[in-house]
Amino acid sequence: MTARFVEVADRVHVLREPLLHVNVTLVVGEGAALLVDTLSTAAQARELAEAARTVTPHPWTVVNTHHHFDHCFGNVTLAADPPRPVYAHELAAVALRDHPDELRRAAYEEMRDEQPALAAELARTELLAPTHAVRVETVLDVGGRRVVLRHPGHGHTDADLVVHVPDADVLVAGDLVEQSGPPAFEESYPIQWPDALADLLRLTTPDTVVVPGHGTPVDVDFVRDQHAKLARQAWLIRAGHTGNAPPERVAAESPFGARPGLIAARRGYAELDGTA
Repeated sequence: MTARFVEVADRVHVLREPLLHVNVTLVVGEGAALLVDTLSTAAQARELAEAARTVTPHPWTVVNTHHHFDHCFGNVTLAADPPRPVYAHELAAVALRDHPDELRRAAYEEMRDEQPALAAELARTELLAPTHAVRVETVLDVGGRRVVLRHPGHGHTDADLVVHVPDADVLVAGDLVEQSGPPAFEESYPIQWPDALADLLRLTTPDTVVVPGHGTPVDVDFVRDQHAKLARQAWLIRAGHTGNAPPERVAAESPFGARPGLIAARRGYAELDGTA
């Protein structure tokens, strides 16, 4: 990984990992820092730590936006020695603490065809569970800066956190917002996702910088557009489910394309059936 942090607002820096385009956000305060997400492997996390140290010497607290491998498998490298606080939604904390083998297996299966070397490394990565669980909202003091960790509801997963830095007007959205590709629906809640994004939008101003889970930072208009598409997709899923239409028919009209739309339709049907 050859990447560096770029300042996107006052003492808020973003690094985009080049393989999967994952964003890591570094918030710097007086004598303290906050690192949002830790990438996929120990090797990536070591390079991430080196990049962070070019920005600040301060000790950091870690936040995981959710429990998918590309956002938290670097926890051990960045937070175990010396021990650092690690915050995540309570369900993400449970997944990392109680189901590490399942998470490693899912990561391996996801990457084995596209990135076999990465998949092999993921399969043997040691995981570190968060030390602090967030249910709805937690406020941190990061060297005199107020930072809000908020769970806006079910969306990309059931355990998403957004990170709001009000004094810099920055919102770190995790995979609730995607720029470099369509949203990922494999573990999603497509019916509820628009509501989660609406909750996120209530934290914004016209000038807010929004850091997506993957890709280039975006503005509020981009998020509103993605919200409208997610709302349209949720409506299509509800209508298809009511009319007993096959998921493929719903997918054909998805604003995100047929393949993501099919995954979303199947997840949405399960959500409406109470089996998601």
